[in-house]
Amino acid sequence: MKILNYGSLNIDLVFSVPHIVVEGETISSTALVKSAGGKGANQSAAIAKAGLEVYHAGKVGQDGIFLIDLLKSYGVQTRFIQVDDQASGQALIQVNDQGQNSIVLYAGGNHRITRTEIDATLAYFSAGDYLVLQHEINDMAYIMAQAKAKGMRIWFNPAPFSTDVFKLPLDAVEMLLVNEIEGAQLARLPLDTPFPTIVDTLVAQFPAQEIILTAGKHGAYYGFKNIREKGDIINLPVVDTTGAGDTFIGYLLAARVRDLDIKESLRLACKASSLKVSRAGAMVAMPLKEEVFQ
Repeated sequence: MKILNYGSLNIDLVFSVPHIVVEGETISSTALVKSAGGKGANQSAAIAKAGLEVYHAGKVGQDGIFLIDLLKSYGVQTRFIQVDDQASGQALIQVNDQGQNSIVLYAGGNHRITRTEIDATLAYFSAGDYLVLQHEINDMAYIMAQAKAKGMRIWFNPAPFSTDVFKLPLDAVEMLLVNEIEGAQLARLPLDTPFPTIVDTLVAQFPAQEIILTAGKHGAYYGFKNIREKGDIINLPVVDTTGAGDTFIGYLLAARVRDLDIKESLRLACKASSLKVSRAGAMVAMPLKEEVFQ
């Protein structure tokens, strides 16, 4: 069994601010940090830190070579990351005094992936292997269709969410992983809809897919057919929520690979995410497997 994450690689510019800037406002940041990011790269780091071998596929420019080196340092296999001579993906992130964030993305290399590259990458994988996807790279429908035809098990995190998600072959997906906002949007419900209602609606909408909804301090919810479960966070000081959902996904996958039941899987993934938000940074702040599986 192998794990492929076909996902984004971004250069993050993180501004520490007293509050998230509003329209027409100019404020000063108290600190600026350049770091590695992208939901795809973050999830690969989380999967590796959770003790699994993961292959990352994607594309960066020459400015993103350090992203490849960093993923390698966490144990991620990077042979399927392509490099060209254009700009890598970028993210401008504001983090306020309460640890909440706001993000503006530039796709860069994440939207320059070719079908030739996709085919060459997927050729290395086979039925029963996992494919982890987010919504930050191009040609998602093609990747999903080709992976499904090979019998791969697809976990899809439709973030950032847009109406393009509805055009994807979601019936090819094994696990849909959303936060509370993405879940409401996918279910076409008001954003203030109770979390269990969102899960019930998604289960009815996608009867063949497992549903995970993460809800920040309210924990995480699972739905599949008649099964419902909830996982709770550990109450720790919130320092930085960047990468919390990515950490959750990495450890949930690690629990699945270990054949743990969903209740225990949720507990461990929530624990990992709680540890992450108590620390500053994204990949560097993700807990090691020894901190979670004990």
